[in-house]
Order: sequence, then C-alpha cells, then structure tokens
Amino acid sequence: MTMTDTDRSFATSLRPGAGWGWILAYGIVSALLGLAAFLFPVPATLAATLVIGAFLIASGLVSIGAGIFGKGHEGRGYAIGFGLVSLIIGLIMAFEPATGAISITLLVAVWLGLRGALEIGLGARMRRRRGWMIALGVLNILLALFVLATLPWSAMTLPGYILGLSFLFGGITAIASALDHKKGASAFSI
Repeated sequence: MTMTDTDRSFATSLRPGAGWGWILAYGIVSALLGLAAFLFPVPATLAATLVIGAFLIASGLVSIGAGIFGKGHEGRGYAIGFGLVSLIIGLIMAFEPATGAISITLLVAVWLGLRGALEIGLGARMRRRRGWMIALGVLNILLALFVLATLPWSAMTLPGYILGLSFLFGGITAIASALDHKKGASAFSI
C-alpha cells in the first residue's frame, strides 16, 4: 500500500455522509426498543431491574474476590465491603423486583434530568435539528419531574413508559440526523 492509497482511504472514510447508515440503524433500533418498552411497561421495568441487579451481583462478586485474593493492597477491606453492599443490593433487585423498581425509578428520574439538561445544552449549539434536540431535552426533564411526583405507586410501570418515550424520541432524532448526514450534512451539527 502506498502513501497515496493510505491518504485516499483515509479521505474516503471522512467524506461527507460517511457512516450515516450506523446512525440510522441506531435510530431505528432505539425507536423500536422505545415502542416495545412503551407498549409493555411492566416487563420493561422488570427487565431493567433484573439487568441492573445482575450487574450489581457480578460487580459485588468480583469486588469481594479482589478483596480476598488481592494481596498487598490497602483497599482490601473496602473492596470486600463494597462487594458485599453491591451483592446484597443486586440480590434484592433480582429477587425483590418491586423494591428494585422503586430504586430504578429514582435512578431513571436522575438519568432523565441529566440527559435532558445535556440535550438542551447540545441543542442550543446545533445548527440543524436544534428544535428537535431542545424538545427532547425538555421532554426528558418533564418526564423526570413526573417520575418524582408519582412515586411510589407507579414504580412498576413508569420506568417502562419513561424509557420507552425517551428511546422512541431519541431514535426519531437519530433517524432525522442520519438522513441529514446521508445528504452530506454533519451528523448532529453544531
């Protein structure tokens, strides 16, 4: 391969519109997952609880192992303690999903609020689709406030609805950006 071939392949990879299909695929998958979560909120909530519980269980076991078998470091007690807390919370989320759903509901509220603030900040700097991104940010902040206002009775369905709406609108925004990018515009232009 000559230097010219390398330069040409690098330039081709940076051409306007390159990679738009990946953005489109992300948008379609996100929109479909959002629609599924919105249509089936209880299973979506339980699935999120079980996945997070499994991650905490795995993290707890590894941390306990690091504390027990990791010789010669001063954080062994911390690793074991942190591992036990993670393991216990993970087991609660896996075997008491309603309790875990309340915790997830609070985490979703925080996540939506932070995501919304970031989207508004990005939207304010974008040239194209500014309104879409700002609207998505406002929607996510309003959803976060709604989550907090309806606790605890709605914890089994609300995370599913919230995740569904967020993924659906995020997917639509990504699809629109991918189609702009295909025409040569910068994706999520700033």
